[in-house]
Amino acid sequence: MARILIIDDDPDVLMAAKLLLKRHFGHVDIEKNPERIPFLVTNGRYDAILLDMNFQRDLSSGREGFFWLDRILDIDPSASVVLITAYGDVEMAVRAMKVGAKDFVLKPWQNDKLLATLRGNLGGKDDAEKEERSNSASRGGRSKTAASGTASSFIAQSPAMRQVLDTVSRVANTDANVLILGENGTGKDLIARMIHEQSGRKTGPFVSVDVGALSESLFESELFGYVKGAFTDARDDRSGRFEEAQGGTIFLDEVGNITLPQQARLLTVLQQRQVTRLGSNKPRPIDVRLICATNANLAERIANREFRQDLLYRINTIEVHLPPLRDRPDDIVPLAEHFLNIYRKQYGRTVTGLSPALVRHLKQHRWPGNVRELQHAVERAVILAGESVLEPGDFFGGLGGSTSCMVSPVSAATESMQLDDMERRMIQQAMQKYGGNITDVARELGLSRQALYRRLEKYGM
Repeated sequence: MARILIIDDDPDVLMAAKLLLKRHFGHVDIEKNPERIPFLVTNGRYDAILLDMNFQRDLSSGREGFFWLDRILDIDPSASVVLITAYGDVEMAVRAMKVGAKDFVLKPWQNDKLLATLRGNLGGKDDAEKEERSNSASRGGRSKTAASGTASSFIAQSPAMRQVLDTVSRVANTDANVLILGENGTGKDLIARMIHEQSGRKTGPFVSVDVGALSESLFESELFGYVKGAFTDARDDRSGRFEEAQGGTIFLDEVGNITLPQQARLLTVLQQRQVTRLGSNKPRPIDVRLICATNANLAERIANREFRQDLLYRINTIEVHLPPLRDRPDDIVPLAEHFLNIYRKQYGRTVTGLSPALVRHLKQHRWPGNVRELQHAVERAVILAGESVLEPGDFFGGLGGSTSCMVSPVSAATESMQLDDMERRMIQQAMQKYGGNITDVARELGLSRQALYRRLEKYGM
């Protein structure tokens, strides 16, 4: 029942791969336009992704393949990406495996080898999901994802998080629109799923859309759908995400980052409770519960005329504020232990626990990347650990070497003039200054969002 995504700009390659794989896997999607990768990966929950190394703009260097591999792993660090490459690109493919790809297959492929490669890269994910289901049965305080049914690591022992869960329990069984606010990595998507699963719409679909990743050209067609002939590649009628969420919940993530024209189109749909597919003049009624999330300061954006106040009124009947991990210290060690249990099983390691010294360091660290940063740090530590108990040195390639770097980046600035240390501290300061808002941090540092994501991964943030 695995879900497979194939991305290649050659229609013949796409059709050949789909004809083969749909006989062996539960669901196969194909995509010619790599610009749709962020949307597909965010919403498709694929077990494996076949990605071409070269596209039309860059026929031989592989740069586009590396770029889209980075983008996929930014969105889903656990994604299983298998590269499609020509014989002459093998060296590039091997290089790509060092930065996150799982494997590669050569064009023209042999069917048996392609199937074996894909199946070989599905096992680890299945094990992780089994482990998460086991943990969910034995420990409380976690939600289940509506799309996959697997447990999500939402541990709430701190007073701040218990208050959040109390609000969720009060609002879930209503149809009130909910706006979830919080820094990147705090678990806004998990709270949205929790609200859905405790609502009267829990038997309906839960449709998640990262609207911040949609370009102007894709926004309307993805959310509202289109009819055949609406544009060049519209070969059939297609429903949008609002229609797919009929009778259930639609979750619009990063809603604070959409443009003013996109905000106007969204506001019209919410006011009229109906959508009109692109290329059609026939409105279709919608019955959905709306949940939105953002890490942006919407009051500031309204003051700067970057966000519509009337749209804010529509989406925030109830506001849920998720505290950053640094404000919920009682949850840090239970979360670390939870991730340790998942990854030791996934990677076949014999790691059994955290040392007292490491526990102290984990509590002292500021965690600008929040739960997501902690999760990545534990995964890396489990992979690299040489002993059965994790020590400070297993984290970040030596997280415990300088607690002052973790507690106060500013006071530590003169301790080391190594370029990596300086860059890490600059990013930490900017993350703290802007509350983890990736767009604002990237602008402050003069980086693209993709470049910032790569540095956050590099430093385990």
